[in-house]
Amino acid sequence: MQDERQEISLPRLAGRKRDRLLALRSSLVDNLPGICAERARIYTQIYQQYESDSPILKRAKALRAYLEGVSLPFGPHDLIPGWQASQPRWAPVFPEYSWEWVYDELDQFELRKYDRYHIPEPVKEELRQVLPWWRGRTLYERVLARQPGEVLQAANIGAISWTGQATSGEGHIVVDFRMALEQGFESLRQRAGLLSRELDLSEPGTISKIEFYRAVEIACDGVIRYAERLANRASMLVEQENDPDRAAELYEMAADLRMVPALPARSFRQALFTVWLVHLIQQMESNGHSVSMGRLDQLLYPYYARDLQSGRITGQDALELLEHFYLKIFSIIKLRSASHSRTQTGYPTYQNICVGGQDTPGRDATNPLSYLCLAALAETRLSEPNFYVRVHPGMPQDFLQEALKVMRLGFGMPAFVNDSVIVPSLEKRRVSHEDALNYSTMGCVEVLVPGKWGYRVNGKSKLNVLKVLELAIHGGRDPLTGLQMETSKGDLTRLLSFEDLVAAWRDQLNIYTRLHVAADNIIDQTLEEMVPNAFCSLLVQDCLGRGRHLNQGGAVYDSTSGCLVGIPNVGNALAALQKLVYEEKRITPEALLAALQENFASEDGAEIRQLLVHVPKYGEDEHLPDSLTAMALNDYCTVIDGYKNVRNGRGPIGGGYFASTNTVSANITSGEKVAATPDGRLAFQPTADGVSPAQGTGRLGPTAIFHSVSKLPTVLVTGGQLLNIRINQNSLKSREAVSKLAAMLKTFFEMDGWHVQFNTISTEILRDAILHPENYADLIVRVAGYSALFVALDPSLQRDILSRMEYEI
Repeated sequence: MQDERQEISLPRLAGRKRDRLLALRSSLVDNLPGICAERARIYTQIYQQYESDSPILKRAKALRAYLEGVSLPFGPHDLIPGWQASQPRWAPVFPEYSWEWVYDELDQFELRKYDRYHIPEPVKEELRQVLPWWRGRTLYERVLARQPGEVLQAANIGAISWTGQATSGEGHIVVDFRMALEQGFESLRQRAGLLSRELDLSEPGTISKIEFYRAVEIACDGVIRYAERLANRASMLVEQENDPDRAAELYEMAADLRMVPALPARSFRQALFTVWLVHLIQQMESNGHSVSMGRLDQLLYPYYARDLQSGRITGQDALELLEHFYLKIFSIIKLRSASHSRTQTGYPTYQNICVGGQDTPGRDATNPLSYLCLAALAETRLSEPNFYVRVHPGMPQDFLQEALKVMRLGFGMPAFVNDSVIVPSLEKRRVSHEDALNYSTMGCVEVLVPGKWGYRVNGKSKLNVLKVLELAIHGGRDPLTGLQMETSKGDLTRLLSFEDLVAAWRDQLNIYTRLHVAADNIIDQTLEEMVPNAFCSLLVQDCLGRGRHLNQGGAVYDSTSGCLVGIPNVGNALAALQKLVYEEKRITPEALLAALQENFASEDGAEIRQLLVHVPKYGEDEHLPDSLTAMALNDYCTVIDGYKNVRNGRGPIGGGYFASTNTVSANITSGEKVAATPDGRLAFQPTADGVSPAQGTGRLGPTAIFHSVSKLPTVLVTGGQLLNIRINQNSLKSREAVSKLAAMLKTFFEMDGWHVQFNTISTEILRDAILHPENYADLIVRVAGYSALFVALDPSLQRDILSRMEYEI
């Protein structure tokens, strides 16, 4: 880890504290992630033993058994107890969601070009014995059997994607950590038992509620038992420890674990232990990513302030605990298939921490712990946690300056989101003003109300809108496969006006949005039936009060975002078609279709491509492409707003869909399903990333990009708006440059920008890292709504990051 903290005035560790932090960090970064069979074995045994139980009881018993049986590795540098699996940064296997790809790829995990995993031969053998029992019993198999042919065909041609959602758990959530901190799991267990005993057995739905409450009790038992096991392990190590300072740490750890999370937290360390264990156990229960911590500075500050005042803790002590907490978050990892990893490459888990912002009366909420959280980020400098700063007009300017200085270090964090647009966007979705002010980021760029929102505020299924436009101009026929998908108004030769073209686009958009939602709702229904989660549901309001788990509508709020990919390309393509085909008539429809079919390979095709490329592009503050990109995004917002999810009418506020432009890295795989397009893009090349300018565009710099993005209907995109910008790190070295960037950021947010994140690693370093990966083991870059180890990325994604325009400040 290079030491480049120019002019950062945040505190930092020194001496022994820093040495052991770096030792732990190196042990996590330098070793290849692994695969663990313990969860697969234990869950298989419990599912076999209790096969006749309801799914929620069976899953609660399996979670308890795993918490009672998972290995408890303790390293010499651990200050935070517990790991996800039998070894640090090893991924458990979750066979109840899907298993065949794990079985088929057992010999390939270590041979991948990206997202590789170590898997010892005994683990392979155990998984080969355990996994086949799951044939016919998994979420994916049930979903696949339910998806209609038109959905499968749409996915086959790349218009929609949904398998990532059906092969793993849901995630995308921030639970009510305050509930765990202030009540403890003994009290929560007692409450579930009391609510169960108060039920009238003759009332419809009572049995389902009783099973939920019983599952909650079982899960609480497992949590309490897990903490006891960790405490016993720490106590045992005290007896073996020769270093008196380390022995004292282990003794205090054991004492705290005998208190929390069973009882309410009374100190900063106990509060941090509770947050960590709640977060960790969610990752054990379900394989869904984007499980996030929310507003950590707001959650933990009361405990920190009290401890600081009483002399129980120092700022250095708290900073050290936070940094070890961040390393623990980095250790959590998720196993994905080779094909799924291509859309989310770099081992991302999107575990979000959000700081700053406002409190519920609307006052600035930045506090001393906000600065410590930022300082811990500057020290650890890894891809997880995914870190966001909430910006608002009244935030301290020195905090914004420090955040930008940390971002300048080059690992893509923190990213920035705008209270001034996000709060009203949530309020448009019937979120109360007080709850909207308490929003947190989650995952990539999604937002929600912590502890009150159901699973997957951002849906995992995606709509490839550039493919939708391609189908529109080809009369509903996929040019890559030749399949005639849906009826249409005919191809471009029969669309006699630009208005006809827009109508054809909207027709196809309606068709594929409907299929996109259909796939999503089928998966949601199956998730409810097969893999409900009692532990996570317990910690979301008001599942306990309603007697419903999350999939049944137990949360206060529950809306899901449809996610689109490629909207800037659509705007650019529409602009080129309007200007060159319909207005200036410099290209005939027939000639354009022929050029697209041949990927601009002929002399005539190359000339046509030059005309298309030189039409003004979105991201350069040009009216035509900007207005058409905004129109296309507004079209999607209008269409998706008309749909309901499967929890609509079952209790939560919302129950519908809204838009998101969070692509993750699916712009790579989405582009591979699209032939050459009228924006001048070559066949199979990536689409644009989020609402960032398409590759090779955005040539006028960040100010023009900000102006273009500000013209989008951002307030409607409640699911999150993703903007990536690359800035040359050398141009940010001076205080004046940082102040200039701060002013640009504030101006952008005054224009209702939703979000922005920055990559500051130079092109030269990235190119050298591709050639000499052994020299860049811990090089972190911003990919999409997440950062990742650059050398772990799919080579096509490395090239995509390199292709993004780099700017000076």
